Amino acid sequence: MTKFIGEYTVKLDDKGRLVLPSAFKNAVASGEELKFVVKKDIFSDCLEMYTFAEWERQSEEVKSRLNFFNQKHAAFWREYTRKRAIVEPDSKIGRISIPKKMLEAIGVNREVVFTGNDFKIEVWAKERYDESGISGEEFISIAESLPENR
Repeated sequence: MTKFIGEYTVKLDDKGRLVLPSAFKNAVASGEELKFVVKKDIFSDCLEMYTFAEWERQSEEVKSRLNFFNQKHAAFWREYTRKRAIVEPDSKIGRISIPKKMLEAIGVNREVVFTGNDFKIEVWAKERYDESGISGEEFISIAESLPENR
């Protein structure tokens, strides 16, 4: 399973493309397709990028919990699959083209932060990423409230 770790700041080029950090390209398992699904995060002003294999796995898991004869479930699935894009880094330097509307939705002007979050990559407008952290006290409080797994 692919694990993404690290934070990398990248600038949009004149054509609106981004260079996917080589650490992330290299993290994709050998033999796995270098293709990503990009979607808007539900809770934050960022985009999420999943390897195509991880996207398929998660989508099947979500779909298995739905009853498509239930109107709310059908509407949920429609929204779940809306506004997605597939991106593939070019073979030269790994440039990707994320649709302009998606980048605008998260406030990207010029700089983007790619941050590895284990099974996914988050894509942030640099300014929003810098503001998105939680305080040390809040982090400790959440950590202390997590159930023990023994």
